[in-house]
Amino acid sequence: MRTAVVRVGVDPAGELTPAQLAGGMTRLRELGAAAGAEVVDNNLPAMPPSRREAELLIAGDDPQALTALAVAMCAEAFGTEPVAGVLTYISRGTDDDALGVLAGFGLTGEVTRTADDDGWDVVHVTLRKADLDRIPESRIHTALEASLNCEVHIRIR
Repeated sequence: MRTAVVRVGVDPAGELTPAQLAGGMTRLRELGAAAGAEVVDNNLPAMPPSRREAELLIAGDDPQALTALAVAMCAEAFGTEPVAGVLTYISRGTDDDALGVLAGFGLTGEVTRTADDDGWDVVHVTLRKADLDRIPESRIHTALEASLNCEVHIRIR
């Protein structure tokens, strides 16, 4: 399963005091631990109001559900109306990461992994020809290599 980094603006109006922000982070860590999420240790009181974002690491594949969970926890922790920020995924170079990249393009495919003569990973991704009518192969290839940090070969069936 992939790990998302969910960002949430916790004090969009800039009204919380440093003590309230610190207390909110403490409460958010408690809520996160109970939900299986990890809270990144951001120094919110030192940030300008427009950058007071909590970052939560949450395992899952459904961006809407992950964002909803993070926003709800932040609302409870800070007593504000938080604003959902950007959601990204941490890539560890796994096959699940490759499948997640494909899912981001609305594709499904088969992923296999081999080693080259020097022992380095080579990831083989098999896609349907019809999928490449919508999205250029080069775009998929670049995204996969960036996420996996290894050589990628795309096969068409």
